[in-house]
Amino acid sequence: MESPELTPGDMSRRSGVAVSALHFYEREGLIVSRRTSGNQRRYPREAIRRVAFIRMSQRLGIPLARIREALATLPTNRVPTSKDWARLSAGWRADLDERITHLERLRDNLAGCIGCGCLSLKVCALANPGDVLAAQGPGAANL
Repeated sequence: MESPELTPGDMSRRSGVAVSALHFYEREGLIVSRRTSGNQRRYPREAIRRVAFIRMSQRLGIPLARIREALATLPTNRVPTSKDWARLSAGWRADLDERITHLERLRDNLAGCIGCGCLSLKVCALANPGDVLAAQGPGAANL
């Protein structure tokens, strides 16, 4: 019979995340563990799904603060169900669609710039003579 809890080593093997990363996620309030009488960490099995969600979110460039906010919407008194996870994911749909739009725009605009040497600064999306785009905020405003 499988234990309902995982040691840090087991959690690391199951999730593909280094033990140090698990400790970091715990310090950041993204996952929880309990301490045994010998002061050893034990993670609940459902933490595997949380770690998978954290890793996937980080790959998408989502900041840890937003990941923490999303995970805080999950129930703490029981194992989250597929409906709980679906509700969490639905709340991110608009944000992910916006990220996809920006990434596609970046891809499409950079494709013409790579290797061109910016011979046409009048149409270059990265050109910003006199820093006139600063008023629009940080980042590449034209992309």
